[in-house]
Amino acid sequence: MTEAESDLLDKGLMLPVMEQFYTLQGEGAHTGRAAYFIRVGGCDVGCHWCDVKESWNADLQPLTAIGDIVAPALQLPARTMVITGGEPSIYNLSPFCEMLHSHGFQVHIETSGAYPLQGEFDWVCLSPKKTAPPLPMACEMADELKVIIHNRNDLNWAEEHASKVRPSCQLFVQPEWSKRTEMMPLAIQFVQNDPRWRISLQSHKYMNIP
Repeated sequence: MTEAESDLLDKGLMLPVMEQFYTLQGEGAHTGRAAYFIRVGGCDVGCHWCDVKESWNADLQPLTAIGDIVAPALQLPARTMVITGGEPSIYNLSPFCEMLHSHGFQVHIETSGAYPLQGEFDWVCLSPKKTAPPLPMACEMADELKVIIHNRNDLNWAEEHASKVRPSCQLFVQPEWSKRTEMMPLAIQFVQNDPRWRISLQSHKYMNIP
């Protein structure tokens, strides 16, 4: 990365983009909604069950001007942009959010909350990870708490973080895909015992879409 590119990255005018694509939101509160996704590279949270480990190294992803990210999305009818990763909170997303809002997009972010959020977001999906617990700021901003259930102890992790988010925050437990058969009965019982929660499924995998 050149010094000039590093400066543009710091200012939020370029981002390391692994992929961008038009699909349906497959998880959580907005399941089934048409949305344009941008997946940025870079993550040091290190979830061992992560299904996009190739996104962890930002140096492998091309730096892309934010205008070039928005341009193809403008050719499509949906006006929901989902910023995911990797861990997007690593970056200054304020200019990107401003540009998206100027074109009428609703801006959603999916984050572990491990870093301060920089940008104006219409929806914050917080998915806290034990390897890098979320900052209080992220818990306060969360519109949606989505906890991945890989083992029984993750249900305790879910309860712990439900006490940290706003009362209006929507609560989801999501069985980790590789252990979904084992974890689904636990998640169902958990929701039955505490109806504040709902189950999120990775419906895009069932639909065989990105």
